[in-house]
Amino acid sequence: MWTPSQRGVLIAFVLTLSLALLIRLAVNRHYVSDPPPAESTRYDQLADRLDPNVASWQELAVLPQLGEKRAKEIVAYREQFRADRRGNVAFRMAEDLLVIRGIGVAMLTTLRPYLTFPPSPPATRGV
Repeated sequence: MWTPSQRGVLIAFVLTLSLALLIRLAVNRHYVSDPPPAESTRYDQLADRLDPNVASWQELAVLPQLGEKRAKEIVAYREQFRADRRGNVAFRMAEDLLVIRGIGVAMLTTLRPYLTFPPSPPATRGV
C-alpha cells in the first residue's frame, strides 16, 4: 500500500511534528491550578460592574436602558444625598435606585447585573 519512500516521509513528518510540540511544551509551561482561585490576579483591574456611588454620569449612561438623562439624575441625587447627610453613601443596594425618577422595578432588574454596591458595614451592638 505505502511505498518505502512514502513511509519515510510520513515518519519524518510525524517526528518533526512531535519534536515541534515537545519544544512548544517545554517553552510554554503554564501552571493551571485545580480548582482555579475564586478571584483572578487581575480581578481588581478588570471592572465589569459600576458602583453608582462613585461612577460618573458618562460611565452610568452606557448601562442598558439608562441613558444620559437618568445617569445625570443619579449623580445629582448622589451629590445632594452626600451634602445633606455629611458624606454617607447614597446607594447601599440596588433598590435604593428606585427613588430616581424613571427607574422602576423592570429597569432595576435589567441594571442589577451591571451594578455593584459597597459591602455593608459590620453590625455593632449598642453598649
